[in-house]
Amino acid sequence: MNNNYQRWQGDLNTVSFDAKTIKDKLMNLNLPCYILEKEGEIGISNQGNLSYSANGKNQDLEMVLSVPAIAFNQLGDPNFLEFYGVKYAYATGAMAQGIASEEMVITLGKANILSSFGAGGLSPHRVETAIHKIQGALHNKPYAFNLLHSPSEPAIERRLIDLYLQHQVRIIEASAFLDLSDNIVYYRAAGLSLNSANEIEIKNKIIAKVSRREVATKFLQPAPTKIIKQLVEKGLISELQANLAEKISLADDITIEADSGGHTDNRPLVCLLPSILELRDEIQRKYGYEKPVRIGVAGGISTPQSALAAFMMGAAYIVTGSINQSCLEAGTSAYTKKLLAEAEMTDVMMAPAADMFEMGVKLQVLKKGTLFPLRAQKLWELYKNYNSISEIPPNEIEKLENQIFRKTITEIWRETSAYLSQRNPEKLSKAANNPKLKMALIFRWYLGLSSRWSNNGEKGREIDYQIWCGPAMGSFNNWVRGSYLADVNNRRVVNVADEIMTGAAYLYRIQNLKIQGLQMPEDYSQYHPQSSLG
Repeated sequence: MNNNYQRWQGDLNTVSFDAKTIKDKLMNLNLPCYILEKEGEIGISNQGNLSYSANGKNQDLEMVLSVPAIAFNQLGDPNFLEFYGVKYAYATGAMAQGIASEEMVITLGKANILSSFGAGGLSPHRVETAIHKIQGALHNKPYAFNLLHSPSEPAIERRLIDLYLQHQVRIIEASAFLDLSDNIVYYRAAGLSLNSANEIEIKNKIIAKVSRREVATKFLQPAPTKIIKQLVEKGLISELQANLAEKISLADDITIEADSGGHTDNRPLVCLLPSILELRDEIQRKYGYEKPVRIGVAGGISTPQSALAAFMMGAAYIVTGSINQSCLEAGTSAYTKKLLAEAEMTDVMMAPAADMFEMGVKLQVLKKGTLFPLRAQKLWELYKNYNSISEIPPNEIEKLENQIFRKTITEIWRETSAYLSQRNPEKLSKAANNPKLKMALIFRWYLGLSSRWSNNGEKGREIDYQIWCGPAMGSFNNWVRGSYLADVNNRRVVNVADEIMTGAAYLYRIQNLKIQGLQMPEDYSQYHPQSSLG
């Protein structure tokens, strides 16, 4: 039987007993913390070492407990860091129409943090310009591009895939998929080969963003054989690539999206993550992949507490969204950033989505400072209750033209026709014989432009800004209140990432001490960014 006790050996001058220096030492994450007691008073040191003796005392100091140093790579899955060449198990998600801008991707990439360019809703030419700019600035640093599934516009989706393959964009974030398209499978398989050690080399990496088990299953499994065969028959991939595709999952990582800004199922993270982790393990047992698919989380991640909660629940990495939209690098207007910086958790609501309007799909937007969600809902009610513009009562048409559109229906249809004749002539021809579709396209004019007005800072249209936002924005604003990050002019994406990850590591240390039985003031259990830049 061993009766030895842990004993601290070190310089008494390194032990702090006052509150401020104690917290400073707890914050020194690169060094261990030794909690010591002297005459009933608790002190702390980052120096010294442990040994064993017949009692735990050293010069009237009693060893209470200790915690080791904590490195950022201990949070999340270290394979995520190695796979993408990043310093944190942290990424920023794609916000469509370039809100997740070139500047955001480049700034984070230079800091070795993965960021996804918001290609959704942009023309292929605009996306190609972004590819040149980001690749020219980052070289071998990490970056990703979004592929927003476009079931109604497969040609646009295919054009993006061709661009990504042509310019060797090696990481894409696939979002809004309800079923797999030939395009996403083509991208994956076209990057497969065998290296000199006869191991599968995956050049084209996929991070799939999902919120449903049935969609997650499609990305966790190998690519469908039917699609693979079609790609071989078309000469797009080789027989070897087809065989390799059957041995790996379609995605390397799956980001499960909880209650987020924009398109969301409003799923609670605490229910969704365990479910998808269980599903991943079940599929892993079936296929025995050499490298299991990592599961990360997005939606509601905006503070050190929410980040740590995700990691402790088993998330391989975390993804932030809404909060980056209020940062200087985001492709949004100064007015929109100001509104976001003032938002509370309850200042959001669901509103009809432009891209899936006829299906009744909704997305989460900011309601404070804008009438967009109420006006969008009005359009949906009119669409639901009438079969054509001509059926809508004249007084309602007058309200639409004068209050919401600020243009006549005739002018809007002229603009819509000109747009569709270039982008989707097939839909334009269908609308000629389908008055219900024509009405939807006219309403989409407002729904589509309102987000662009927000991004571009359209003067006089502030009340109609469509601002994608989840409750995480309000949670972030509460956390940074009183700090340098409260000022929207100080919000930079790298600072936000650093503060969240530093705070998560600090809170992990505090929880470790609490679990070991140490009672401490509540102030120690909080992490706030510093009050000013310095």
